[in-house]
Amino acid sequence: MQENILNAFTEQAKTMYEPMAKFNSLFVSNMEKLTDFQLNAIKSYAEMGLEQMKKASEVKDADTMRSYTAAQAESMSAMNKKIMDDAKALSDMAMEFKTQVEGVMEEARSSAAATASTKPAAKSKSAA
Repeated sequence: MQENILNAFTEQAKTMYEPMAKFNSLFVSNMEKLTDFQLNAIKSYAEMGLEQMKKASEVKDADTMRSYTAAQAESMSAMNKKIMDDAKALSDMAMEFKTQVEGVMEEARSSAAATASTKPAAKSKSAA
């Protein structure tokens, strides 16, 4: 009888902690992706800024100033495109994470429902 209780407890603990382990793994994986994304974004924004500073330091006269200001519009357009692309990538990552979490939660609900439906059957067998 004690063995049955221990087996039931072990199975219950496994059922309870398995979704948490999956969620934790999913969370860590998502944090790695997000960190890589942010580091790459910071690097590219810093490179863009440094490039603009270098171009500004090359201004020596009115002609170079004119070409520098003309190039600023292109640079700002490229920066805006990068920002929009990054925002979309972040949104896609968030939606993917949400979908994966919902999958883990649905799996946990199904597992809990399956466990709950087998318990009455187990009790009725032991009563007989």
